[in-house]
Amino acid sequence: MAQEGGHSVSIDIRESIVAQELDSDERRAQRSLLCLFGGPSVLHRGHRIVVPEGSQRLLVLVALRGGRVDRRSVAGSLWPNGSDDRAAGNLRSAMWRLRTAGLDLLSNERGVVTLHERVDVDVHDVAAWADRLVRGTQTEEDLVLDGRPLDPEDVLPGWYDDWVIFERERLRQRVLHGLEALSKLLRERDRCAEAVEAALCAVHLEPLRESGQKALLLAHLAEGNQVEARRALDAYARLLRSELGLRASSELNDLLRVPRPRFVRPTSPAAD
Repeated sequence: MAQEGGHSVSIDIRESIVAQELDSDERRAQRSLLCLFGGPSVLHRGHRIVVPEGSQRLLVLVALRGGRVDRRSVAGSLWPNGSDDRAAGNLRSAMWRLRTAGLDLLSNERGVVTLHERVDVDVHDVAAWADRLVRGTQTEEDLVLDGRPLDPEDVLPGWYDDWVIFERERLRQRVLHGLEALSKLLRERDRCAEAVEAALCAVHLEPLRESGQKALLLAHLAEGNQVEARRALDAYARLLRSELGLRASSELNDLLRVPRPRFVRPTSPAAD
């Protein structure tokens, strides 16, 4: 009987684990991803849904401002020239268009427009990844670049609203710091090829940024490639001269300045 009881308990535990996994899978399936890289669009259950044009700015504004925005702030940013009644009508219309398209993503209660908790935002994911790298709280998955969107210029292409430009630049700075931190972390783990790639991504995003160029030089040197480091420094020096009329800093030049061994004149053997 004890064995039967133990067997029953074992079955119950396995069934509980399976039920939890199924429940977790279902919760993940219920989540939606708001894609601002190349967007806006919404990815849900493997299907990409285009956001109605009349609702795009409302949804994007709330998402970029942390998922919770006072209704008056929404009106001031999106409909600054209309009356309060007109702004309220525009808000209701934009939310109605979302729901009609099958996108029940926002709520409007007590004067606050909120993004539902089940909605993830790709820009937030990239910013959080960069923050973990800078703070040193990264996971092993954070050390892999493949498949990660990184260029802030791909966020909402063709949008030139002041609040979009600000958030785009904010993301760019976070990504640059994240890539430089990633290159350093990979270099310390002797993953030099990946460190070079991360630094190259930073340099591609902002070629004139000295800290990114420094990360690239250090990655090349850690790999033992002084010629690659010299080539990268020379290219940066030419770019600085042509774009800004400046010279590369002494700190960068010092990285490649290997002290020559001091020549010591041999002494003659003592005479007998």
